[in-house]
Amino acid sequence: MTVKTLISHATIVNEGRTFEGSLIIEDDRIADILEIATPQGQFDQTVDATGCFVFPGIIDDHVHFREPGLTQKADIESESRAAAFGGVTSYFDMPNTIPQTTSLETLEEKFLLAQKSSHVNYSFFFGATNGNANLFPLLDIHRIPGIKLFMGSSTGNMLVDKKASLDEIFRTAPLPIMAHCEDTGIINRNMTEAKARYGEDPDIIHHPEIRSEEACYESTRLALELAEKHHARLHIAHLTTAKELELLKKVQCSKFKVQSITAEATVSHLYFCDDDYLALGALIKCNPAIKTKADRDALRNALNDGRIAVIGTDHAPHQLSDKQGGAAKATSGMPMIQFSLVTMLELVDAGVLTIERLVELMCHHPAQLFEIRERGFLRKGYKADITIVRPNTPWTVTEEMIQSKCKWSPMDGHTYHWQVQHTFCNGHHLYDQGVFDEHYHGEELSFR
Repeated sequence: MTVKTLISHATIVNEGRTFEGSLIIEDDRIADILEIATPQGQFDQTVDATGCFVFPGIIDDHVHFREPGLTQKADIESESRAAAFGGVTSYFDMPNTIPQTTSLETLEEKFLLAQKSSHVNYSFFFGATNGNANLFPLLDIHRIPGIKLFMGSSTGNMLVDKKASLDEIFRTAPLPIMAHCEDTGIINRNMTEAKARYGEDPDIIHHPEIRSEEACYESTRLALELAEKHHARLHIAHLTTAKELELLKKVQCSKFKVQSITAEATVSHLYFCDDDYLALGALIKCNPAIKTKADRDALRNALNDGRIAVIGTDHAPHQLSDKQGGAAKATSGMPMIQFSLVTMLELVDAGVLTIERLVELMCHHPAQLFEIRERGFLRKGYKADITIVRPNTPWTVTEEMIQSKCKWSPMDGHTYHWQVQHTFCNGHHLYDQGVFDEHYHGEELSFR
């Protein structure tokens, strides 16, 4: 029996337009999108979206959910729950887990784990190493978004630094290469100098000097050189500097067309700058480092001229005890997926980007860039992944409401004025104004 749901009186943001209307869901699909507030018919469930904005479900192309092997920090169940609370309906998890996702067996293990415990839709990057390019032809290109390359810097021994290996990866990759670009040699030299000057654990304010602009720029420059040499499809993860942005050709994305080279910015690098280390310390320590206000402003500008194609989180939980110390001892990474959308909506209010552009960068473009089937847009016949947010609704982040297993956030104590009210995943009302269906599981994403 078909289950029909009506979302009425909505302000719909989709494909560059904002308009008043309603959506009809039948089972797991969008059955219709109407420019009328209250269509006629019989419905099993009705959501009154008066005063709310309705988006396609947010797609996060860059998360670290820590499972398997690091589940004291996070796991697929806890972090996918945090995603649902934040309006995120699909994610791509990174390969630097224990064991690493660098074999067909470990990749399949992750799919099995997610099938049992992920509350939202999922897929996984395959990790490149110095010696596993021979596995690329065996990858199912319809199941995974791409190949993750830690190019010059890595957590968990996934550093790919041999020239021959890099050439082979860029020459043979059948999928987009998502590259983390920092130069280990430059970072190691900077750390040695910082320790000589400031002691064995330099203050966190020196983190962006150690993982420096130069380290990012030189690695990104090499990635672009290799991509152009081998005609590879390159997606540069978490850009942080104005200097790196100068390397990217300006691409107008009003009508988005996937280029051979694209780039991601993260919510953290768009929101914070090095001034925030004084108040938040190692809570905002991440790799690449959060850098200057000028770099942050350059990233914000690049959201609107095509140089940044997507916004992700690099969601990376740690136990709070891991975040103690300075530039050498505190671990890098922070949990942001629950608060990514509302944080970006603050930047909409600040005039950094329009609400239509936000939907392009967080929904449409990830779907197009990675060729996700039937998601990322509000279209008739597409999967009903839908996020509903309400403006002018103040609320303050507290530890009790943080869903990530680590139970902390750099946004703790922050007051937002947008609130995620409903999350639909495959037509299922997963999150309803604080009520969460813990028994629901999302679907494996399909590509190309």
